[in-house]
Amino acid sequence: MGGDYCHPQQIYMHIELRNISHAFQLETGLLPVLQELSFTISKGKFVSIVGPSGCGKSTITRLASGLLKPNHGEVYISNELVSSPRSTVGMAFQNPVLLEWRNVLDNIVLPLEIVSREMPKAGRKQRARNLLKLVGLEEFEKSRPSELSGGMKQRVSLCRALVHKPEVLILDEPFGALDAFTREDLWQTMLTLKREESFTCILITHDLREAVFLADEVLVLSGRPATLQYKLDVSLGDNRKLTDLYTSQTTKSLAMLRNQIKIAQEKQINHEKFC
Repeated sequence: MGGDYCHPQQIYMHIELRNISHAFQLETGLLPVLQELSFTISKGKFVSIVGPSGCGKSTITRLASGLLKPNHGEVYISNELVSSPRSTVGMAFQNPVLLEWRNVLDNIVLPLEIVSREMPKAGRKQRARNLLKLVGLEEFEKSRPSELSGGMKQRVSLCRALVHKPEVLILDEPFGALDAFTREDLWQTMLTLKREESFTCILITHDLREAVFLADEVLVLSGRPATLQYKLDVSLGDNRKLTDLYTSQTTKSLAMLRNQIKIAQEKQINHEKFC
């Protein structure tokens, strides 16, 4: 073979967690959260992570973004060890945390003011306007956050997370506080962003329908201390519709995930009993 040959993993594996173990120090002692957790995510893939409450899902987002260092193990993005916060990562949370003294457009360009200072002001605003158009809010660029509905605020939050064109987008239950209809509307907005923008995504969610509808793969974590318990490959394709959630295949997938969550919950309860 020639000298330019690369192992497939070097080319395609965008995010990799290797044997991650982590515990938090509490007043009552150490609380193990993750135990020898390993998984990889291919470039451009959308992966949902589900599991029992308190099993360490949000901890994974902090590790992948570089906001937290694991006690043991390593996190890699684009084959580079993650040891500090990375400007190539965008994040959105359940609480949009928009700045009231800034209008919608100025809230969105905030990351560019930090990581892309060399970009002209006009270029920053045009990038923000392009994203606002994608999410259907182009008429609200001068509005204040208090003038927006919950769903609109979350759209703005997604635009802000993507404005600097991150390699990796991390979503920590961004739709969890919304009503069912608004949530489904945001799922479709997310699919639009997925088609138009280039990123690899990790979604943390408790909603199994959301996990399946948005993702290419669903990872189920075991009970705390969590490891990878199960992986589901989603075959809905790029042109999925909400009606796809009611097909026999999706119904079987959701039932399988619910059973896996039940197994994980039982493991967590048994672990807590004997610790």
